[in-house]
Amino acid sequence: MKNTHDWVKKLNLQAHPEGGMYRQTYKSDEKISKTALPDRFSGDRMFSTAIYFFLAGDDFSAFHRIKQDELWHFYDGSSLTIHIISPDASYSTQQLGINIDKGEAPQRIVKAGCYFAVEINDKHSYSLSGCSVAPGFDFADFEMPERNKLIALFPLYKDLITKYTR
Repeated sequence: MKNTHDWVKKLNLQAHPEGGMYRQTYKSDEKISKTALPDRFSGDRMFSTAIYFFLAGDDFSAFHRIKQDELWHFYDGSSLTIHIISPDASYSTQQLGINIDKGEAPQRIVKAGCYFAVEINDKHSYSLSGCSVAPGFDFADFEMPERNKLIALFPLYKDLITKYTR
């Protein structure tokens, strides 16, 4: 299946607030009590969650961050570049894909608390990936700050932030 519309339809994907399309595919049956979690969490969380994440063409995942580590998995299509700004203001990229000789890897980790954005490398294609989060993702853990706030925090990366915010 190499058609963008087919992927969206057959996987029953919906628009994600950060850009792209997604669908939650897994949510554990068991929860971790807030009392057992670090203070940064506002309530109980599932043990883990997983989603499909889909980008096509020049769409991107805008800069955002969550309170957990996020494990990215590559499935099909174009490789992705993950742009990461760490809390210490250092910038790095990771390549998610299967061409190991070009520095790609089929799994990548974005550490908790890092701002990150994701772009598709071949703008004439699509990319199907997945994300796993533990403790499980909750939108209460999701922050997608406005462009000006991020630029004020990280002025050195103004051009990058401008490109990957909405």
